[in-house]
Amino acid sequence: MLGWTVLFLIVALIAGALGFTGIAGASMGIAKILFFVFLVLMVLSVIIHVVRGKKPL
Repeated sequence: MLGWTVLFLIVALIAGALGFTGIAGASMGIAKILFFVFLVLMVLSVIIHVVRGKKPL
């Protein structure tokens, strides 16, 4: 999922540099959503590992 976030971020940066504002805005929005989903999943994973007594990554 982090790979998709980076991909959409790169697409947004390239589209923004070339002047395609619609594509850049859409790609940046998708990248932002995927980033926060990834962040929430990472926090949940760390909490589950701590509750089970394992060391987090």
